Amino acid sequence: MKLTIGETVLTAALADNSSAKALEAKLKDGPITIQMEDYARMEKVGNLPFRLPTNDQSITTQAGDLILYLGRSFVIYYAPNSWRFTKLGHIEGVTAQELKKILGRGDVTVTLSQD
Repeated sequence: MKLTIGETVLTAALADNSSAKALEAKLKDGPITIQMEDYARMEKVGNLPFRLPTNDQSITTQAGDLILYLGRSFVIYYAPNSWRFTKLGHIEGVTAQELKKILGRGDVTVTLSQD
C-alpha cells in the first residue's frame, strides 16, 4: 500500500489479517483520503469513511505502525504506545525521526492507495 503525505510517497507492508485484507479490497475502488490530527504527541489519527473488521491484540506500537482503532480510526504511530489494537501494517524504509518530520505538526492529509 502507498501513503501519500504532501509530496512524499511512503510504502507500507500490510498485515496478514482480515482487517488489512478488507482495507486492501476497499483500495481496489480507488484511493482513500483521510484528514488526520495529532494525538498525544505519538500518533496521527483520522476516521476512515467505512468500518473494518477488528483483530485486536495487546501490542506495543513502533514508529511506522499502521493501526485500526475501534474499527474506524486509522492511526499512524511515530512513537510507541501499548494497548489493544488491530495492526493493519507497517511503513517501510523510514526512521521514527524521518516519519515525524514527514507527518509534521498538527493536522495532515494522508491518501492511501494500492501499490
